[in-house]
Amino acid sequence: MDISELLLQAGNLMLVGMVSVFLFLGLLVLVVQSVAKLVPADELPVASNKPTTQAPAAQASNQVNPKLIAAISTAVQQYRNNN
Repeated sequence: MDISELLLQAGNLMLVGMVSVFLFLGLLVLVVQSVAKLVPADELPVASNKPTTQAPAAQASNQVNPKLIAAISTAVQQYRNNN
């Protein structure tokens, strides 16, 4: 086999592969669209007039928990000492 025959076979194989992928993806699009038409879409929930529950008081306040500050400070200090 010389180089021209190999190039023709490679081009043929590439063309067959590209066409098969194109056909498969086209078929996949058609199947997804048909399933989307057959299956009814879920309706969006209707907004109720009920008041939403309030967040816990700890989250509502703008103050940071002192224990959290101490834990973060200790972690940063240990990181700086080790690195």
